[in-house]
Amino acid sequence: MIPALLGIVVITFMISRVLPGDPAVMLAGEQATPETIENIRTSMGLDQPKYIQFFHYVVGLLHGDLGQAYHTGQSVASDFATRFPATIELALASLIIAILVAIPIGILAATRKESIVDHISRVFSLIGACMPIFWIGLLFIYIFYAKWGIAPAPMGRISGDINPPTHITGFYVLDSLMTGDFVALKSSLSHLLLPAICLSTGTMAIVARMMRSSMLEVIGQDFVRTARAKGLREGIVIYKHALINAFIPTLTVLGLQVGYLIGGAVITETIFTWPGVGSYVTDSILAADYAPIQAFTLVSALIYSFINLGVDLIYGLIDPRIRYE
Repeated sequence: MIPALLGIVVITFMISRVLPGDPAVMLAGEQATPETIENIRTSMGLDQPKYIQFFHYVVGLLHGDLGQAYHTGQSVASDFATRFPATIELALASLIIAILVAIPIGILAATRKESIVDHISRVFSLIGACMPIFWIGLLFIYIFYAKWGIAPAPMGRISGDINPPTHITGFYVLDSLMTGDFVALKSSLSHLLLPAICLSTGTMAIVARMMRSSMLEVIGQDFVRTARAKGLREGIVIYKHALINAFIPTLTVLGLQVGYLIGGAVITETIFTWPGVGSYVTDSILAADYAPIQAFTLVSALIYSFINLGVDLIYGLIDPRIRYE
């Protein structure tokens, strides 16, 4: 993890410095004089050599300083603290939807191979894996909001005429439940559902395919045939014997998909005007603001790395054969 994170710090810093656009020009405005722009570049440290800028950046990271977001006038850490709960709530909702839908579909497709259920699941997986998120999001907005009018306007996490729930965790749905604010709960769920489904489509397709292939491989093994020969009920054979052994590859894919969900949130949040870190990073890219881009990449990499470490540890809980002495 440590070499990977160090590499991410270096690569992100280098890429952010070759992006088109000048932060000083963005901050000063195109009508500013060259002297004003140069003064801003000096105050931002952009006139220094790249290795000096990198040194200051790493020193700041070691002190917990993610930098200053010039297009908002606040520190990146402060902006993240405000916006990151919205992104995590959206990613967690997408992951829960993907698990609840994809795993049963994969099990049904494997236990009913070559049936109509199997064929439908494969078509569903192919479509979900091929369609880009931005197209799905625009399609959802057109159908459910513009055409049918059954979804709220894709703006924010809650309706404008409803007060957000009392801040406890930053997750509107959870905070609404904890405070008993069912008006805010209904509104926050209605705003969360459509972007969460949109973000989860790719994950659902991949997890369903992996679950199906893993179940098919396990069902054909000797211990499953032995369990059936002993007269065990089919439900016990599938869910107690086969599913546990088939779930390890699927768990690996789920861990990998967390990084995809956080990265995909950039597009989804932009389309649905979701006030999370994704839309914040999009604004930072358009403003050529380096610090938020670097911080988002680094924080995403940290989350991704620790989740994969957690997945490795969970392996031992699922399969006793790989537990460490």
